[in-house]
Amino acid sequence: MTVITSVAARQILDCKARPMVEVEIRTDAGAFGRAAAPTGSSVGIHEAKVLRDEDPSNYDGLSVHRAVSNVTDVIAPKLVGFEFETQRDLDDALLGLDGTVDKGVLGGNAIYPVSVAFLRAQAAEAGERVYEHIARGPLTTIPVPCFNVINGGRNRDAVQAFNEFIVVPAGAESIDEAVEMGVQIFKRLPGLIESATGNPATVGGSYGYAAPYGDPHSVLSLMQEAVAAAGYEGRVSFALDCASSEMYDRESKTYELNGGRVDSTALVGYLKQLTEEFDLLFVEDPLDEDDWEGFSLAVRELTRTYVLGDDLIVTNKQRLDRAIAERAAEGFVLKPNQIGTITESLDTFDTATENGMFALPSGRSGGVIDDIVMDLSLGLQVPFQKNGAPRSGERIEKLNFLMRAAQEIPGSSLSRIETLARY
Repeated sequence: MTVITSVAARQILDCKARPMVEVEIRTDAGAFGRAAAPTGSSVGIHEAKVLRDEDPSNYDGLSVHRAVSNVTDVIAPKLVGFEFETQRDLDDALLGLDGTVDKGVLGGNAIYPVSVAFLRAQAAEAGERVYEHIARGPLTTIPVPCFNVINGGRNRDAVQAFNEFIVVPAGAESIDEAVEMGVQIFKRLPGLIESATGNPATVGGSYGYAAPYGDPHSVLSLMQEAVAAAGYEGRVSFALDCASSEMYDRESKTYELNGGRVDSTALVGYLKQLTEEFDLLFVEDPLDEDDWEGFSLAVRELTRTYVLGDDLIVTNKQRLDRAIAERAAEGFVLKPNQIGTITESLDTFDTATENGMFALPSGRSGGVIDDIVMDLSLGLQVPFQKNGAPRSGERIEKLNFLMRAAQEIPGSSLSRIETLARY
């Protein structure tokens, strides 16, 4: 049994200098756990609510003092002095205090860091690393990192409908080599962008390079050039996070693409052409977060890749159940702050695993140095994970985590994803 002796909370900053909630938990055994609540830039409407103060005089309305108060004034009195045997016991208490589906009363950004801090405190009590505490069996593999090297959106040079263009060092023999491959490819891109466009490369919203073209095909071709320039031809695959909800118009039910607007059928047809020309390991969020028919169409048509749901599923077991029933996805992006507690995240993971689906752990664009998704990736033994661009501190730390883990786990090896790929 774990007895919580103190719960403290404060406002700190994420990697984009936006306020977020940080929580610290201490137990009567002298254990300590700390966690913060990251936030994405592309946030699905079905995610747990991020409670902000909305006071324009304080961080332009983004401060989180109300959520901090909910931790110290509402949550803490119900936890301090009480015994909790398991993570589920603690998380059930948090869910009972809020009482809403979207954590709209206390805020997902108040509940989530409490859940993660407790996980870390219990691991400390057990004398285990957090990923060991999470593990369901032997730890034998290190997940392959996926690098978001080019960012879409409305950039200086182009309006690129797809959000993330990703390189996957599928042919790496070790985690050290996989990291070096991602870094070396990334280093080749600015020179290629400047040579192709005549303009210096700029930094995108998620710290990759801003897409210099509106045509996704041209961006993928540029990435192929970078792979060749780095000397890794035949050893690297690609992936896409379309984040299509960002470019969807609900009135016309159309998506922005290549300067025009297309319906779901045309968008899936275009993606099918890309998968036939490029080795794409997965395509994430190819349709809007509520376009279930479009997702089902994508699963039927994109047979050379995997269709994953992020905004579609938001780490929510109920939405995953629907995706399974409608064959609307072949995996989901595991972002525990989307749902709000560790237990709910693991329940969704277990459901996916039982149904032969992938879970792709991912940080958020407004990330943190010490991100629990890394422990989840390793502890749950996923084959690959999203690590972001190899540029900013919290993203570099994710890579360092994997390289340390390879040394901490004797006999471990890099996951072999070539056998999983459909291209």
